[in-house]
Amino acid sequence: MILIDGKKTSSEIKSEIADRVAEIKAEGGKTPHLAAVLVGNDGASQTYVGAKVKACEEVGFQSTLVRLESDISEAELLKVVEDINENPDIDGLIVQLPLPKHISVDKVTNKIKPEKDVDGFTPANVGRMTLNWPAYVAATPYGIVELLKRYNIETSGKHCVVIGRSHIVGSPMSILMARNGYPGNATVTLTHSKTQNLAEICRTADILIVAIGKPEFVTADMVKPGAVVIDVGIHRIEDPSKKSGFRLIGDVKFDEVAEKAAAITPVPGGVGPMTIAALLYNTLQSAEKKVFG
Repeated sequence: MILIDGKKTSSEIKSEIADRVAEIKAEGGKTPHLAAVLVGNDGASQTYVGAKVKACEEVGFQSTLVRLESDISEAELLKVVEDINENPDIDGLIVQLPLPKHISVDKVTNKIKPEKDVDGFTPANVGRMTLNWPAYVAATPYGIVELLKRYNIETSGKHCVVIGRSHIVGSPMSILMARNGYPGNATVTLTHSKTQNLAEICRTADILIVAIGKPEFVTADMVKPGAVVIDVGIHRIEDPSKKSGFRLIGDVKFDEVAEKAAAITPVPGGVGPMTIAALLYNTLQSAEKKVFG
């Protein structure tokens, strides 16, 4: 069984990005610049944004963190996004989710210029990805594709089952795996909470990508021997045996599924680290005008 190490792979990607940034600076070019907007004081969001800012420092990017109060009006937030859109020094813009309930996520997403949408959430980038045009691909699906590529996992002609149809992971993942190219050329089944005979469908998967958001949802009886299993989930559960009092688990029951799988991502240390690496890659692409020109 191969353990697909996202932590190691993300370090390799960050090192490659840092080398390219050093070249750009040596040539007198502009330092890539990522702006992050954080609304409110959600603990998890602050942790995620902090990790992204730290990653920018590691690869030599400039970063700007815009902190806003949770009672900011939708119009005021849209104005902040517009100002960043028009700032020529900023290459990439992310607005950390979730947003307060009085603010429309769709309106904010649509306000971000596609050229700066390094999260890959705007309709323009989703459409370009679907057409197999140059695009900023959503960070988690991009990270998964990169893991498959770097571990030389064959995808052409394979049956890929995706569990979960979110706009952030499941839906774009299904499109990427079906596209003409590598990784891709798979036969894809997109499943979700309403799917009948889900376990039966999962047992036909050569590649099983699990993003359903339920702790240890996939068990060994749902997995074909020799399958490749990608676990996107992350959940914190109490564990008195740990110094912290908790541990992290995924959407897959790792210990029992690992015995049947040919390759599997761990939680933590699998897909998670790749998400930030993909965000950095998209920002570098934006700085070098590789996608929209």
